[in-house]
Amino acid sequence: MKNNHTPEVRFSEFNKNWEHRKFKDFSSNSGKKNTMGENYPAYSVSNKLGLVSQTEQFDGSRLDNLDKTSYKLVNPNEFAYNPARINVGSIAFNNLNKTVIVSSLYVVLKMSEKLDNEFILQFIKSHFFIDEVRRNTEGSVREYLFFENFKNIKFPYTSNKDEQVKIGQFLKKLDDTISLHQQELDILKQTKQGFLQKMFPKEGTSVPEVRFPGFAGDWDKKTMGKILNEYTDKSKVEDEFELLSSTNNGMEVRNGRVSGTSNIGYKIIRKGNVVLSPQNLWLGNINYNSEFEIGIVSPSYKTYNILNSDKNFIAQYIRLPQMFKEYEQASIQGASVVRRNLDPDLFNKIPIFVPSIEEQQKIGEFFKQLDDTIELHQRELDVLKETKKAFLQKMFI
Repeated sequence: MKNNHTPEVRFSEFNKNWEHRKFKDFSSNSGKKNTMGENYPAYSVSNKLGLVSQTEQFDGSRLDNLDKTSYKLVNPNEFAYNPARINVGSIAFNNLNKTVIVSSLYVVLKMSEKLDNEFILQFIKSHFFIDEVRRNTEGSVREYLFFENFKNIKFPYTSNKDEQVKIGQFLKKLDDTISLHQQELDILKQTKQGFLQKMFPKEGTSVPEVRFPGFAGDWDKKTMGKILNEYTDKSKVEDEFELLSSTNNGMEVRNGRVSGTSNIGYKIIRKGNVVLSPQNLWLGNINYNSEFEIGIVSPSYKTYNILNSDKNFIAQYIRLPQMFKEYEQASIQGASVVRRNLDPDLFNKIPIFVPSIEEQQKIGEFFKQLDDTIELHQRELDVLKETKKAFLQKMFI
């Protein structure tokens, strides 16, 4: 910040000092009950999606039987929030151009004409707002923030509404760009799932629905033990390589380790190897290492080389939904309800259907290119989110 009266980043045509004000001077509790039982659409407040129709959460008959007289009205240009979840961002603005109803437990409020609603909505998405929420619920037995406490929240205020509007519009354009990139990423992921379903044999079959031209005939039935060969190379020097972790969602760098423990004897994993957690394989904890040249993982993990197969092909196969069912059947209930211990013999006997090495390579390369595209879009989205976060920090005092 330049000083405590102006934000660090600002549009050049504005130079008036800012100040910190409280919402009590600019907001009013506007929530009125739907006492006449009007048939307005029922909505909930999501911490990510804003106002969300309850039609997706209840079937039509249940909605018809709800007593809507206890619901609160949320008119266009009003805010609604869940007082028990506002600390995680459950607050929304009604930009739907229609009146909706929300739970009677929600707080509904309207901002003064002196404030631009988009400007306030962007402030609400910043860490400054969450910090203020926590400050005003601190010491409470339960972290509810009702309107009386909401009024005490401080926010950055410029009396020049044109500046508020310009900031709000700028940040909203960033949001729209982020939303567009997220939609593109979601479509890519859905597209990949569709190809996985069609380009690998479904359960009970030995050929896929879709194949590259020039390939025909049944795929050969093999077992996991013929495809994956376990190895146990271990580190001999403290902190010899980067410490990695296998999760249900992929490989990642493990930040820190248990104090006082040594990582000598941890298993070495290289690019192209497979790693799994014997206790959590049934939940999907199995991964192909496509990113890290070399690293170490917990000695409790099992590590494998891929034999006589295309690695990119196997990378996709081991995470197919039908394989997760096989992993669950190869895992035996342990003492803990949340863990099932892998039976190595059952794991090695899991059937796996493979085509010729040439067809494997075609399929593997196809999905690798798709994964690379997804990763590129994910990185672009992450950069956009970090950019938005930086602007939120620099455009408010």
